[in-house]
Amino acid sequence: MKLIKNTFLLLFALFISLAHAQEAEKIRVACIGNSITFGYGIKDRIKNAYPAQLQRMLGDDYEVKNFGISGRTLLSKGNAPYIETGAYKKALEYNPNIILIKLGTNDSKAFNWVYKDEFNSDYVNLIKSFQSLKSKPTIYLCKAAPVYKRGRKISADIVEQEVNPRIEAIAKSQNLEIIDLYTPMLGKGDLFPDAIHPNGEGAGELAKLVYTALTGKEAVLVDQNFPGKKEDWKGFTKYTFEYNNKEAFVIEPKKALAGKPWVWRARFPWWHTEMDQILLAEGYHIAYINTDNQFGSPKAVKAWDSFYKYLIRSHDFSKKVALEGVSRGGLFVYNWAKKNPELVSCIYTEAPVIDFKSWPGGFGTGIGSEKNWNILKEEYGFKSDAEAKKYANSPMDNLEALAKAKVPVMHMISLTDSVVPPKENTFPFINKYLELGGNATVITCTEGKQTLHGHHFPIETPQIGADFIMYNTEKQTTSLNSADYHKLRAGLQNSKIKFEREKTGRVAFLGGSITFNGGWRDSITNYLKHKFPETKFDFIAAGVPSTGSTPAAFRMENDIFKNGPVDLLFEEAAVNDATNGRTNEEQIRAMEGIVRHARYLNPATDIVIMHFVDPGKMKSYRNGIIPNVIQNHEKVAAHYNVATINLAKEVTDRIDAGEFSWAKDFKNLHPSPFGQGIYAHSMLSLLETAYARPIAADDKIGSYPLPEPLDPFNYDKGELIDIHTAKLSGDWRINENWEPEDGKATRPNYVNVPLLIAEDINKGKATLTFTGNAVGIAVVAGPDSGTIEYRIDGGDWQTLDLLTNWSRSLHLPWFFTLASGLENTKHKLQIKIAENIDPTKRVGNACRIRYFYTNK
Repeated sequence: MKLIKNTFLLLFALFISLAHAQEAEKIRVACIGNSITFGYGIKDRIKNAYPAQLQRMLGDDYEVKNFGISGRTLLSKGNAPYIETGAYKKALEYNPNIILIKLGTNDSKAFNWVYKDEFNSDYVNLIKSFQSLKSKPTIYLCKAAPVYKRGRKISADIVEQEVNPRIEAIAKSQNLEIIDLYTPMLGKGDLFPDAIHPNGEGAGELAKLVYTALTGKEAVLVDQNFPGKKEDWKGFTKYTFEYNNKEAFVIEPKKALAGKPWVWRARFPWWHTEMDQILLAEGYHIAYINTDNQFGSPKAVKAWDSFYKYLIRSHDFSKKVALEGVSRGGLFVYNWAKKNPELVSCIYTEAPVIDFKSWPGGFGTGIGSEKNWNILKEEYGFKSDAEAKKYANSPMDNLEALAKAKVPVMHMISLTDSVVPPKENTFPFINKYLELGGNATVITCTEGKQTLHGHHFPIETPQIGADFIMYNTEKQTTSLNSADYHKLRAGLQNSKIKFEREKTGRVAFLGGSITFNGGWRDSITNYLKHKFPETKFDFIAAGVPSTGSTPAAFRMENDIFKNGPVDLLFEEAAVNDATNGRTNEEQIRAMEGIVRHARYLNPATDIVIMHFVDPGKMKSYRNGIIPNVIQNHEKVAAHYNVATINLAKEVTDRIDAGEFSWAKDFKNLHPSPFGQGIYAHSMLSLLETAYARPIAADDKIGSYPLPEPLDPFNYDKGELIDIHTAKLSGDWRINENWEPEDGKATRPNYVNVPLLIAEDINKGKATLTFTGNAVGIAVVAGPDSGTIEYRIDGGDWQTLDLLTNWSRSLHLPWFFTLASGLENTKHKLQIKIAENIDPTKRVGNACRIRYFYTNK
């Protein structure tokens, strides 16, 4: 056994040594030359200069490096001798196996050619310097390419009649191979736009000539979209190349979006790539340049400037880029963004270093790094810790231009991170950025295993980051104007005057789950706080999932007027009013009731009604039909001169215009973060327009007129009635802290609260005496919901099925209006449990009432 083990180890060691040997056997090719070798004038010289195209043809068994330097001469007494360049020294250090020398063009200038007698000896000295290398390289001399215009500093005649003949003679005297780049290129002046330098196609022709000379094979160009080594990366194509002596890469999507939007990663580009994969699938490019140990220093920013120019000039990338920084990558993205705010679409970071005194300095509560701190000080040129601490241009400093440019930022952080503590980095940065008027989002990641003292943590929602970047990317196809979907009507001037002059404001958001969820609502609150920085706001989030305008009309007193009237009310119900089956009559009664109720309490209340999108509305609009629910809500809005935003039509039109898709981008009637961004963009556009006019000295808050109602039975005085006011008999009882026993989901305020409950058929009644013209019950409609019978004032019993289309998987709130259009007098409601409708499809027979509701 021991022998087998030793044999295995020997074979393993042999395998490793052979692998290294194979790597070492790669044939190194050094291309020595001037601007033609360098690739001057070629749109992407890194990809299409002749050495780069030669590399692709030669393949992985070769490594070709470009040591060309523009303007250089072979002559040692010329105006710019090649032998005095750093490129020459690096070429010697490279220890190449093959050397291609293409010099002589710049020597033809009159002030250089006066030393023509030294041309041969200088060339031989250059050759001998390479021949002395340990690698004992094979050296090829290249004749200069044709010059297509006479009368220039570079002389076409001298190149043809003197330089090239001398090169031929030198090659013969030194017993070296010569590659003719002159004769085959004659008659191809169209490949030399400035008469001297070849374009990419011309450089390809030069590369083909060199390839054939090296291999004896017919040359076939190998094209690709970016320079460098091409390889598969998670189903996409990655190109790794050298840019200004730094490793760089670009990953391209299968199909790029118009305008070539891109994401620029800083540091740790292999960390948490899920978001990158999502963006690649959507048509974004991913780019990276290795400035890793430069900590976002001015030198690193300069390197980034150059790489940015390369990508937008050579590859037509979008001029605005999304920046992505992980950990110390925060130093890079924010320092570059501060210098170039107009070039940044948005900034996404994970556990970002914002203050280098925190990390790597370790001068706060976090875990520093002495090694990295010393590297950072050297990189920045700090002579001491004290000097570093006084540095006044870290990402935390000088944020005014970035905030003014409204560059949105998103930080993913762990609250347990003790390497880059959020309290020393993200939190003070975000607070300062918001105070300056910037847009910022912070997401705390709390799930999954966290390592490295909380600094490494799983990203729970990479889609959110991707949606954030996609939303903030300028789409070239966008031509629609959100204002076309707005009706300001009487405007919002009252709320502006209140916010500016009185420095207080109460803003309410009334609606269903789309209002309940975070997203557009947060954007509006942030906007108002930044628009009116001195105003103390009371924001009321009164969204209740699964509810529309009828529940909203009856719960206003409880949910939004507890502390008094509101100044600005946002209301949405178009989705749930339609999907919940509310009649046209009830939709108008409820929406009219909401408007009138708000203006009874405060006649100056500004109101915005929003029509959100769902697939049914999209289908209607595509068939040229305005959805009934939107017609009903618009009828109310027009009658009371209330502002509306038709997001259903706007989203439909934008999808049809190709700006984004429902399935991949918006995703659902509960919008993705991207969809929430679309909503927010339109809403903020309306607010910007509404608040654009300056307030005059004599402007005053005015009361809106209250016209005669559209429907006299509207729910303008709706209220919720406590279940404890009902009289109970038989099986009816109140559970003061109800919660389901079946494990199904619930809604806030409809679990762990008092519920009036009955389950047994015809065993007692619940009786409510009320005054008003309408009455209903707000129930918890779950999987075991049954059937009730009810009657008003001793009339005929009517049957009502409490099981909704959504009840089988959820205990959801549901408002059943049992009677409306009654005389506004005293009435008596009675309810009892009835036999189930189709009991074979039921799992229970429960009635659970959270509230009664009436309209006085």
